[in-house]
Amino acid sequence: MALVKALQCLPGIGPKSAQRAAFHLLERNRDGARRLAHALEEAMSRIGHCESCRTFSESALCRICESASRDAGVVCVVENPLDVAAIEQALDFKGRYFVLLGRLSPIDGVSPDTLRLDLLEARLASGEVRELIVATGTTMEGEATAHYLKQIANQSGVTATRIAYGVPLGGELEYVDSSTLSLAIQSRREY
Repeated sequence: MALVKALQCLPGIGPKSAQRAAFHLLERNRDGARRLAHALEEAMSRIGHCESCRTFSESALCRICESASRDAGVVCVVENPLDVAAIEQALDFKGRYFVLLGRLSPIDGVSPDTLRLDLLEARLASGEVRELIVATGTTMEGEATAHYLKQIANQSGVTATRIAYGVPLGGELEYVDSSTLSLAIQSRREY
């Protein structure tokens, strides 16, 4: 059935989950299915990327980039729009963003050109940005991307900082893996 195959495009949805979802919509919630189809159609036709930060937006500039109350001198670089949402929900961050829409991975053919790092370089060269917060993942690709971003920032005379990582709040040391614990010790700060 085409509906089952279509639902499998969602992350974490395999054949069985897709079949359950499809049958649920067909048996118990056809109105919900119609609303879902309409919402998907609307989103696909109206939502694009912000011209400045590249997160999802229904207009040329997203709400964050349009806001005069945000500090344009502090730019946080993240891998995807979901990272922007996570930071916005968790913190009172008042800076702006640049969304990479991926991370450097030569093996997968993802280069600085693919990530449009020329746009970030131009933004840094404008002189408006004073701090670049690098918030990429701690994978090998994320770390390589972070290193590359630090080089770009240094070339423009912009301070580059890296988000801290380590023991989660409320975590017990005995349950933290050795790599995370090692990074937490190395990234310690005075308090």
